[in-house]
Amino acid sequence: MKKGYILLALAIIFETFGATMLKLSEGFTNLFPTLGLIVGMGGAFYFLALCLRMLPLSFAYAVWAGTGTAITALIGVILWDEPYSFLTGIGLILIIGGVVLLNISKEPDNSATPAEI
Repeated sequence: MKKGYILLALAIIFETFGATMLKLSEGFTNLFPTLGLIVGMGGAFYFLALCLRMLPLSFAYAVWAGTGTAITALIGVILWDEPYSFLTGIGLILIIGGVVLLNISKEPDNSATPAEI
């Protein structure tokens, strides 16, 4: 299971790199950022596919998409001075909180279902 989390982390890193290169490619007009985009997104999907051998799809995809979105938003604020407001911060907290809640919800529920009563 630990290997699944490492592969998921690699997928997030590659996806974040690919999204950053997408911005730098300026509509695919700059060669090296465009190649970086291809490597980044290719690596992201490759490692995501590998981690799905060990982690549930609902969890892995939510963590991948949510964490990638949050990190990419922060990169935009830091590197390109994109607007950041209180609501932006709340949105990022909600994304991260949603991922945490999704992970917590996967714990076994010991309550009886109606069919078992």
